[in-house]
Amino acid sequence: MQQKFVIQGMICGNCKTAVEKVLNSYPGVKDIEVDLKSGSTKLKTSKAISLSSIEDKLGSKYSVQGTKSQKKSKTKELFPLFLILLYIVFGATFLQFPALSISGYMMDFMGLFFIVFSFFKFLGYKSFPKSFAMYDPLSKILPIYGWLYPFIETALGLSFLFRFRITLALWVSLIVLSITTFGVLSSLRSKNKIQCACLGTVLNLPMTEATLIENLIMITMAFGMLFGNAC
Repeated sequence: MQQKFVIQGMICGNCKTAVEKVLNSYPGVKDIEVDLKSGSTKLKTSKAISLSSIEDKLGSKYSVQGTKSQKKSKTKELFPLFLILLYIVFGATFLQFPALSISGYMMDFMGLFFIVFSFFKFLGYKSFPKSFAMYDPLSKILPIYGWLYPFIETALGLSFLFRFRITLALWVSLIVLSITTFGVLSSLRSKNKIQCACLGTVLNLPMTEATLIENLIMITMAFGMLFGNAC
């Protein structure tokens, strides 16, 4: 019999090898086909294998879904991202209370955004650079950039929150986010199903239009503050 399912969370050839090793450990498995980019997996086996069993053996880094569940709502997939952004929105509002100013709110929003997102990147720091290099153009060419990126985000976040060298921080934000956005746009156009590293590798988020919109909002804020005399 043949089983078809999708394994999400694979970011490199080592991941694919590890997945194939786990699948080969089941008795009755005769043939395995694993596509690294899409996660699409086909098994020829004499006995049906529980998807939950496969997921347990693979560990929390991967998720296993039946082919019918691939149409799961993007809203559900991206719920952690939406929730974190909601906290950032309220956090920036709280920091501005009671005297709310547009420029102050944007700086606090950007500061919290970079701090929170860098925190999640540090949680999965060892695996972050490889995942980031899957779509960020500069990280592909210069691997050290992927290792430095969480530190860059932390420095930018502190700069905005403490109002230190704001103009420089805005220019760096504009350049860094523009590079990443170009990579995100290219990935979406090619329809590659890869993991979004915006919240590191601890949360297995798919690359979607939400990632693009999130970056564009930050770029718009940085651009507006630089050229709109908001800072």
